[in-house]
Amino acid sequence: MSTEFIPTSYEQWHHCITVSCKQPLTPAFIESRIAALNNLKDHSTRRFIELYGEHQRQNTLAWFERSKS
Repeated sequence: MSTEFIPTSYEQWHHCITVSCKQPLTPAFIESRIAALNNLKDHSTRRFIELYGEHQRQNTLAWFERSKS
């Protein structure tokens, strides 16, 4: 899998979510993603870890937390 599209900073991640994917970072969306990424039994979270690794999951959680403010 190519890693050129995996964000490595908050700014890259934010652009990917809000511009490339056109997904508004609403409070409901943010909270749902935080809950899912914190649930290691969630199928999509397990798949995320398989594809991108635990470190990327932790980064993504931190970016969602940061986007709440």
